[in-house]
Amino acid sequence: MKNIGFLSFGHWSASPHSRVRSGADALLQSIELAVAAEEAGADGAYYRVHHFAQQLASPFPLLAAAAARTSRIELGTGVIDMRYENPLYMAEDAGSADLISGGRLQLGISRGSPEQVIDGYRYFGYAPPEGTSDGDMAREHTATFLKVLDGEGFARPNPRPMFPNPPGLLRIEPHAPGLRDRIWWGAGSRATAESTAEQGMNLMSSTLLTEDTGVPFHRLQAEQIQRFRDAWTAAGHEREPRVSVSRSIFPIVNDLDRQLFWREHDSTDQVGWIDGGNARFGKTYANEPDKLIAELAEDEAIAAADTLLLTVPNQLGVDYNAHVVESVLTHLAPELGWR
Repeated sequence: MKNIGFLSFGHWSASPHSRVRSGADALLQSIELAVAAEEAGADGAYYRVHHFAQQLASPFPLLAAAAARTSRIELGTGVIDMRYENPLYMAEDAGSADLISGGRLQLGISRGSPEQVIDGYRYFGYAPPEGTSDGDMAREHTATFLKVLDGEGFARPNPRPMFPNPPGLLRIEPHAPGLRDRIWWGAGSRATAESTAEQGMNLMSSTLLTEDTGVPFHRLQAEQIQRFRDAWTAAGHEREPRVSVSRSIFPIVNDLDRQLFWREHDSTDQVGWIDGGNARFGKTYANEPDKLIAELAEDEAIAAADTLLLTVPNQLGVDYNAHVVESVLTHLAPELGWR
C-alpha cells in the first residue's frame, strides 16, 4: 500500500454531543482536518458528497480552500453523484480547483447512492430522457465530463468575440493537464469495476458492495479489484491504474478510544437490502494495535489496493479525528506496507 488518507462525510448536527453543529462548522473543520492530516504525514484528504442532507455537498469550493491551505496532500471526493452534475460546468470547477492545488486533485465520481429525497436530481434540472434511467443519465454526464477533460477544442468560436480567440475550436477553460488520469469511479460491483477499467478510470471501492456471493466482504472486494486490473490490462491502457478501498479503523491507544470504539472490536460483515438487491457491508476494525495489525493482515482487499481511505467520525471534531489518522499512521501503517 502506497497511500493512506481520510474520507469524511462531513455530517453536522445540533445535537449537544456533536462538535460539528452547522454547515459552516463542517466546511471549516474539513479544511482544518486536511491541514492536520498533512502535518501528520497522511497522503490524502477525501470528502463525500450528499445532496439534501446535513453533510458536505458542493465539493469544489471546499477542495480549492483545502488546496490553498496545504501543499502536499492529495485532495479528492468519494464520490460525486453524476446525476446532479452539469459536466461542462463541473469541468471548469474541477480544472480551477486542480490548478489551485498544483495538480493534487483526485476526483471520485459515480452513478450515485440512495438519496435523501425522491429523484433529487430533478430539482437540479436534470431528468433522464424517455426510455432511459437515472443511471444512464449519470453515465452520459460522465462520458461528456471525461471527454472535455482531454482538453480538445469542440465549440465553434463566435466570429465577433468579446475577446480575441486562439485559432480553431475552443475548449473548456481553465484546462488542468493530467486531471483526466486522476478521475476515479466509485464501483459497487464486480461488473462495474470492469467497465470502469474499460473507460480508463481509477477504481474507488468503499465499505459497501451492491452484491453478495456469501464470501467475506474483503474477499469479494479483492475479487472486484482483480477483475478491474484484468480488464485494465485487456483494454491496453498505457498508464498504471490506481485502486482505493475505504475502511473504518480505530486503534485503541487511550481511554477515550476505548470508551468510544471498544464495543466495535468484535464487528462483523453485514448483509442488507439496497436498490432491490442484496448488499454486503464491511466490518469496523477497532482493537489494540497489535491485534489490529493481525486482523488487517488478513484483509485481502487492503493488500490489493494502493490507497486506503479511513472513514472518520467527523462529528467528534478535528482533534480527535487527527488523532485517529495519526494513530493509524504511527501504529499500523508501517506493518501494512505504507512507504
